[in-house]
Amino acid sequence: MDLTVVAYAVYLVVSVALTVWVARTLSANGRVFLADVLHGNEQLADAVNHLLVVGFYLVNLGFVALYLKSADTVDDARQVFEELSVKLGVVLLVLGVMHLGNVYVLNKIRRRGLMEREQYPPVDPDGFTATAAARTGAAKPAGA
Repeated sequence: MDLTVVAYAVYLVVSVALTVWVARTLSANGRVFLADVLHGNEQLADAVNHLLVVGFYLVNLGFVALYLKSADTVDDARQVFEELSVKLGVVLLVLGVMHLGNVYVLNKIRRRGLMEREQYPPVDPDGFTATAAARTGAAKPAGA
């Protein structure tokens, strides 16, 4: 059997396994984070989580498929490992960037939700604070 085909087979098996593992890990641990981002709406958190996982699979498995082809021929075991290390390294970097991108976007959404919740005082105000000019008497209203 040609060693290039062996390298392709190992690359596909490892890349798909890594993609599935990362997607399951993100899905399981990201659900709690999504529930917080979506203000405790569990049903919506599950739906968004599922959509994120599907998108993650599509992008990463599509990249793995496109990155399969190699211009170099693989003649010995050393070249198999070199080819696999480059391909799997790039796949791992893409998985990491996708993960960080998802976390960044979800954190921005979460922060916006927290700011919206904090815009209103927790109790009704019962007074006011005079401005510095009013306290010193420096600014007199017109017509006074």
